[in-house]
Amino acid sequence: MSDLPRDPRHDPVLRDEVIAALAIAPGERHVDATFGAGGYTRAMLAAGADVVACDRDPDAIADGQALVEQADGKLTLIHGRFGEIDRLLAERGIDVVDGITFDIGVSSMQLDQGARGFSFQKDGPLDMRMAQDGESAAEWLNRADEVEIADVLFHYGDERQSRRVARAIVAARPLSRTAELATVIRKALRHPPGAPKDPSTKSFQAIRIHINSELDELVAGLAAAERILRPGGRLAVVSFHSTEDRIVKNFLRERSGGDAAGSRHRPAPIPLARPATFEPPARKVRPSKAEEARNPRARSATLRSAVRTAAPAWPGQSTMKEAISC
Repeated sequence: MSDLPRDPRHDPVLRDEVIAALAIAPGERHVDATFGAGGYTRAMLAAGADVVACDRDPDAIADGQALVEQADGKLTLIHGRFGEIDRLLAERGIDVVDGITFDIGVSSMQLDQGARGFSFQKDGPLDMRMAQDGESAAEWLNRADEVEIADVLFHYGDERQSRRVARAIVAARPLSRTAELATVIRKALRHPPGAPKDPSTKSFQAIRIHINSELDELVAGLAAAERILRPGGRLAVVSFHSTEDRIVKNFLRERSGGDAAGSRHRPAPIPLARPATFEPPARKVRPSKAEEARNPRARSATLRSAVRTAAPAWPGQSTMKEAISC
């Protein structure tokens, strides 16, 4: 598989670091839970893995069929949400895997297609739906009240002027195009033309996260990974948003027993009632300066990884509040 060509449309962030964290041995079965344009999948195949890849976007699955043919039986593509990856694999007779990788957030392919409505840099329908079903961004923005919109912008986009932006959005309704929304946000935040950072960035990100229930999906996906990884199996997660990274960090800290030790400022809490399901996670990895220069999207990326223990998976999953704040 080492001769598989790289896709020039998508060079995945921290690709080499992810593959190093997975420590793939030839013949192992690995899961690319967020297939996208297949960048990580190609690297896994090149390392000798049999790969099962998943994506909720039907376009990604359709575009990936050419890679399935090139992989000569080593790649299986599944259309579905990664939060249900254990069920999706079980339906195909797979109950344990050697590694699983998540690349959280919108893919470069989705951002580059104006018709998908993810980017403020390309005018298109105000859509933002990864799975291309359910409520669109336009439908939600045109029905939600000002408080609900402001809460989403603040909590998912770290937008400190969320109330001002939400008020402007409600006043400008109905909205149907990405360019319309971007203009409303820029005016609300008094953004001078040509200024370096577009103030639409935070709000577009927040709306996208809300429309696709991305944080809930991440919590479910981490719990699913815990259930299907074999003892010694490896988990690698690349995130691009502070709240996403916090969820991953807190999940791994909790599941590895990282909360069990006290300090001189805080007494030790009650020991874990359940054995740790992951070894202490590796140190987080950030992109090199060279990668940031080559790919601006890499600047906000963080990789966290850990190795599964033999302990049984914890029942249920953390609530969103616990996962974010613990």
